[in-house]
Amino acid sequence: MGAGTIIKIRLENFMCHSNQEVVLGENVNFVTGQNGSGKSAILTALCVAFGCRAARTQRASTLKDFIKTGCSYTVVQVDITNEGDDAFKPEMYGDVITIERRITVTSNNTTTLKDSHGKKVSNKKGELLELVEHFNIDVENPCVIMSQDKSREFLHSGNDKDKFKFFYKASLLQQVNDLLQSIEDQIDCTNEKLDELEASIKPIEKELKEIQEKIKGMEHVEQLSQQLELVRKKLAWSWVYDVDKQIQEQSARIEKFKEREQACQARINKISSQIELYHDQLAKKKAQIAVMLEKTSEVKRMKSELEQSVSKATKTKHELEEEHGRGINSIKKMQKRIGFLEQQALEIHEQHARDMQAEESEIMERMTALQHEVDEINSAISRLKEEESALSDNISKERYEIRTIKDEVDDCEKKHREITDSIRQLQRNQTNKVTAFGGDKVLSLLRAIERQHRSFSKPPIGPIGAHLTLVDGDTWAPAVEQAVGRLLNAFIVDNHKDSLVLKRCAKEVNYNNLQILIYDFSRPRLNMPPHMLPQTRHPTTYSVLNSDSHIVLNVLVDMGSVERQVLVQNYDAGKAVAFDQRVSNLKEVYTLDGYKMFSRGSVQTVLPPNKRARGGRLCGSYDDQIKALEREAAGVREEVEHHQRRKRKSEGILDGLQNNLDTVKRRRLNVERQLTTKNLELKDVKSSFVAEEKSTSASTVDELQHEISKIQDEIQEKEYAVDKIRVKMNEAEAKAEELKLSFKDLCDSAKVEIDAFENAEKQLMDIENNINSKEGEKAHYEGIMNNKVLPDIKTAEDDYQELVRSREENFKKASVICPETEVEAFFGELADNSPEKLSALLKRLKQSLQQESQRCSESIDDLRMLYDKKQRKIARKQQNFTRFRENVKTVRNAMDLRWQKFKRNETLLRQQLTWKFNGHLGKKGIFGRVKVDYEEKTLSVEVKMPQDASRGNVRDTRGLSGGERSFSTLCFALALHEMTEAPFRAMDEFDVFMDAVSRKISLDTLLDFAVSQGSQWILITPHDISMVKHDPKVKKLQMAAPRS
Repeated sequence: MGAGTIIKIRLENFMCHSNQEVVLGENVNFVTGQNGSGKSAILTALCVAFGCRAARTQRASTLKDFIKTGCSYTVVQVDITNEGDDAFKPEMYGDVITIERRITVTSNNTTTLKDSHGKKVSNKKGELLELVEHFNIDVENPCVIMSQDKSREFLHSGNDKDKFKFFYKASLLQQVNDLLQSIEDQIDCTNEKLDELEASIKPIEKELKEIQEKIKGMEHVEQLSQQLELVRKKLAWSWVYDVDKQIQEQSARIEKFKEREQACQARINKISSQIELYHDQLAKKKAQIAVMLEKTSEVKRMKSELEQSVSKATKTKHELEEEHGRGINSIKKMQKRIGFLEQQALEIHEQHARDMQAEESEIMERMTALQHEVDEINSAISRLKEEESALSDNISKERYEIRTIKDEVDDCEKKHREITDSIRQLQRNQTNKVTAFGGDKVLSLLRAIERQHRSFSKPPIGPIGAHLTLVDGDTWAPAVEQAVGRLLNAFIVDNHKDSLVLKRCAKEVNYNNLQILIYDFSRPRLNMPPHMLPQTRHPTTYSVLNSDSHIVLNVLVDMGSVERQVLVQNYDAGKAVAFDQRVSNLKEVYTLDGYKMFSRGSVQTVLPPNKRARGGRLCGSYDDQIKALEREAAGVREEVEHHQRRKRKSEGILDGLQNNLDTVKRRRLNVERQLTTKNLELKDVKSSFVAEEKSTSASTVDELQHEISKIQDEIQEKEYAVDKIRVKMNEAEAKAEELKLSFKDLCDSAKVEIDAFENAEKQLMDIENNINSKEGEKAHYEGIMNNKVLPDIKTAEDDYQELVRSREENFKKASVICPETEVEAFFGELADNSPEKLSALLKRLKQSLQQESQRCSESIDDLRMLYDKKQRKIARKQQNFTRFRENVKTVRNAMDLRWQKFKRNETLLRQQLTWKFNGHLGKKGIFGRVKVDYEEKTLSVEVKMPQDASRGNVRDTRGLSGGERSFSTLCFALALHEMTEAPFRAMDEFDVFMDAVSRKISLDTLLDFAVSQGSQWILITPHDISMVKHDPKVKKLQMAAPRS
């Protein structure tokens, strides 16, 4: 139901009703009953409830006349709807407003407005008038409530002037015309009153001019008197000021002398400061020279020491070089001795080899047999090592396999934990969907926003994901989340100030990195023209999203470009749309399996799915996701158990391989011990062969070898000693070079210091010359100060004291005439005149004052007081009259503009009435015309019936049959109704004096109009309405028969 329509009417002790309640439908309501059953009292009660006076209802002269006979009060209660955009103060009244008017015999009438819970909200008449004006309920307008009398007057009157009055009043033109006319009369009356008031001040203005002429004459006399007194005072003080001028000149002379003294003293002080500065420089320079002298002696001492060090280092170097040469020669002699001994041993060995060649063959056979056994043992060891290496490789492979299985088990367990966390998150989201977009922190943030809601100019919106739903189920949920996932957790605020408040709330609950978007909430929902959308059969992100807030959708468009994001089923379809089809207005393509595709110029980009991205947050139901995740978790658990079984099997194999490896190692160690035994036996045979071989020449060769070894040891010791000598020699050479460089640097630096010392001595002599020059200059200026400047200052100060004594005498004489404060303000006018000129001016002023005083005798103060009084009175009146004239002119201009608009509206309403009248007649094939003459104040209706089409003439309604006239008159009334806006309309006995056929036509027409209009209608008739067709929008109410 629309706002302002009537839900229920309750009458208590009202007219013929003791306690009557009428519940109305939201469209068409027929109220029928016998005469006297109280049908018309319902419309009267509506008029009373909405504030209409008793006389305007045409049923009583006072409100207490509506009280039922024998009762002391009456109550009228009307319930109206208050829903939708046109609701009246919904925050106070709710969705239903109850208007209750109580009337008592003692004339104590009250009107109460209640809310939907029956709680009293207001009892002021102004609140009721505001409600009536808000819903446009004018119960005095016949198009809103047409009572019995108005129905008879309108439907059955043939007078054109009566019809004009009805039209003028129903279209509110009468009300506007009366209001404008009353304002016109008030403007004319105001202009006449202003003319009278302006004429009343003419005599006072004439009298004011006469007084002004007298004041001018008296002012001239007074001016002469004041000027005379002023000149007399100036003359007395001019002698003082003349001496002041001389004193000022003498002060300037003294100041000039003192400035000369200060300049001379400043010069002396400057020279003294320069002399002190030179003395400081002299002391510093002497100290510097003393330091230089001391430093020069130190340099000489260091030079001597360096010369001795260089000589000593050079001597040490030569000694080491000689010792190094002797060591080299000794080593060469030893090496020659070794060569000679080795040649002698070789000759002895060759002689012995020729003697032992016969016995060698037998020993070689035994050594060959032992060597064969050693080779077989080595072959066995090699085989065992290969077997051991193969086992070690298998063990390494099994260990790698076990590690791989362990990693797979860890991955599966991690995946199982992630799935379990996702299930818990979805279960929590199922309890509260908001937690899907920020977890428990977003709940804390929302509570903080609720606490700080007064600090926001407009409440924030967020998180965005909580305000979004999918249009076609959960089909596109993964792709949509991939497209707008970064905005789902964000909050939207209206301005920067609100963003700062929201940041404080986030900081309060430790919600870090909260994304805040600033967007103007007053912007309407964006309209997406089809030519600006991607031209493809695939859906866009914008098309599959829905939201309870148009602001959220606007943000997704402006900041997420969701209207240009296309969703596809799979990877191939995505590539075709993104790269092959050249779709206009396309920004990005998202697939259900998480791929993102886009092209920028000639570059084509495909981004793989983000495996860490959370999904399922936009799904309408979490049950299917939870079940799927539980199945996935069970599959992962089975996979973990399978991997663990593989791990246990591999660990068993590893244990077997390890045992085999240990067995092979033990066998290899046994064989290696056998190899050691054979090698020792073979070595013994070789040793015995060598011992026997060397037995004959052992003594001679051993002696030679011993001597060679001894000599080689001596060579090594000598070489070591030579190397040490070489190192010391290099160090001595480096030290000598270093000392030579230091000596050279010392010599260079000593030369610089000597030059600096000579320069310092020269500067010292310059400073002493400057001191002597400045002391002579200082003595010169001190002589000028004592012989010239100071005597001039003494003479000028004596003259100054003499002038001060003269001024004091003149000041005492002038103070007797007047205080100095009286002449200080205006003395500048004649300050340049000498005392002689002022005396001559005083004489002339005395003569002029004597002549003017003889002509004027009245007091100027009395005249001025009288003039000011009359002038203020006239000025105040003229100011008021001017302001009134401007206001009247403004009102007149506004009235002329309103009259123009009123005439234009009259013409528009006349045309609108004819169009709507013809629209209703045309439903029956009838053509009509409404003539409205605003000058003559007449309204006539002419109708052209279908049978008159050939003749083309239009007849007045008085020439029609009863049914035709009733139908045309009803069409005229409906045209007026269509021009009037109101939440409900009521008509009482609209079908009286109609025959059955005319009533049937009129009822059908009225019912069709009411149903098509959609507003609420209350139709009251005493006749049978069984002929009214049944419709869900039609409600029939039967009033009880009157009691006899």
